[in-house]
Amino acid sequence: MKPNLIAAAEIDRIDTWAKYSSTMCGGCVSSCCTLPVEVKIKDLIRIGIVDEFERGEPAKNIAKRLQKEGIVERYNQKSEIFTLQRMSNNDCLYLDRKSRLCTIYEKRPDTCRNHPKIGPRPGYCAYVPKTPERKVADNTLYIF
Repeated sequence: MKPNLIAAAEIDRIDTWAKYSSTMCGGCVSSCCTLPVEVKIKDLIRIGIVDEFERGEPAKNIAKRLQKEGIVERYNQKSEIFTLQRMSNNDCLYLDRKSRLCTIYEKRPDTCRNHPKIGPRPGYCAYVPKTPERKVADNTLYIF
């Protein structure tokens, strides 16, 4: 039986995204972890960036502190939504570079917990398959 091949999505073109199936995650490069992550104060508390005592502070003040620390990229005062800072390659701050797994999985924000049920294209994900690596007899690494 031949495996079903899924074309790689272009992150900025949601029409190329694949219908989501939980079996896709293990074979993906974690492309969803390169999308902007919007969080609320309760997410920041769960992650451990903000403590429970700060909840009473104006969110604008918390945002300023987190922007200075390089944790938050921006803050929308009207919606009270913070956008987490990303690495220069657009990876989430909490995505491990080698394993491509979330380093705060148990504490991850609601945005991540609800993806792809909620997102730019509900029920679809920006699936990009991992590149297969093969070694030949002389241990030369080839990427196909």
